[in-house]
Amino acid sequence: MQRLWLIFAQTVTMALAVLFVIVTFKPEWLPRTQLLPTPLANLESTRPLPESGVQQASPGSYAAAAQRALPAVVHVFTSKEIAAPQHPLLNDPFFKHFFGNQGQAPAQRSSGLGSGVLVSTDGYILTNNHVIEGADAIEVALNDGKKFPARIVGRDPETDLAVLRIDSRAKLPAINFAPADTAHVGDVALAIGNPFGVGQTVTMGIISAMGRTQLGINTFENFIQTDAAINPGNSGGALVDTDGRLVGINTAIYSRSGGSLGIGFAIPASSAQSVMEQIIKTGHVTRGWIGVQVQEITPDLIEAFKLPAKGALIAGIARNSPAEQAGILPGDVLTAIDGQAITDAHGVLESVARLPPGQLAKLSLIRRGKTLETVAHIAQRPLPDISKQ
Repeated sequence: MQRLWLIFAQTVTMALAVLFVIVTFKPEWLPRTQLLPTPLANLESTRPLPESGVQQASPGSYAAAAQRALPAVVHVFTSKEIAAPQHPLLNDPFFKHFFGNQGQAPAQRSSGLGSGVLVSTDGYILTNNHVIEGADAIEVALNDGKKFPARIVGRDPETDLAVLRIDSRAKLPAINFAPADTAHVGDVALAIGNPFGVGQTVTMGIISAMGRTQLGINTFENFIQTDAAINPGNSGGALVDTDGRLVGINTAIYSRSGGSLGIGFAIPASSAQSVMEQIIKTGHVTRGWIGVQVQEITPDLIEAFKLPAKGALIAGIARNSPAEQAGILPGDVLTAIDGQAITDAHGVLESVARLPPGQLAKLSLIRRGKTLETVAHIAQRPLPDISKQ
């Protein structure tokens, strides 16, 4: 028995020695699958993809959201003709009498860039008005590099929004809108655009605040504030949630240097969608108007004129306006419109703008300490003269 055990041990030892030599010097003689385990990276790469084709992301990654939104974000390139600077002598009537227009420099062209968001598969694009303002040629480049000339469907300077359209025979990738009121302070947000023209870029941050107003950027303001990096060229691009749905249109930044300082502003997607639908339908946005100029009620005004703490002070009345016809006077305090309380001057602008022209609205006022009511016939807010912009 001892002799058999010794023979067995020697045989095993020799077999292991031979195996060691083969693995070390001639590993190709042996099947790899039997000796070497599949690397972890290869195991990861063999995981099946979801049916949508979006690559699975590791925990904490926002790759799936970015992949859903990126194809719908486009680059917007604009150009316009500008008059070249010239010597004052060239405009002198005496000089022109003898020399005509000789010596005048030819017109030059300036270019600009921004971003936009494809909102429909047939080529409608939502962007900022200031991106395409004054442009006489607009070109849009898709995520895949294809380029198309674009035309302006309509624009709304008071919200800084514009709608473009491109013609493509192929079905285009459109972004999904997030449902209204689903964005909250603290939510993760991704900003997608073309900052400084370097190419499509995704930055990540959170929603820092909601409902920012009185920034002096637009007439109608209700901004989402985010610390996701937004830089020149991002304007008109998408602010999306972790599902890749549109929550805002990136519009402006607060900066002393021209670059991102962590304070960016986006127009909520619900507001942008409402403006977009009106522009596509009629070419412009229709809002209500009564013709009043309002101002905030300050503690000094409250003390000096015994005004109520809430409401909006009527500072001026447009001639022949609905407000004048309703008997409203400067110095009145507007406290409610159709039963909806007015707490500040900004509330008047928003509340009246939402009313359809032609409707009658009941206005609650305080005049010299007395409460009174009147009815105003809502008119259409005068459209801004975009031909001068």
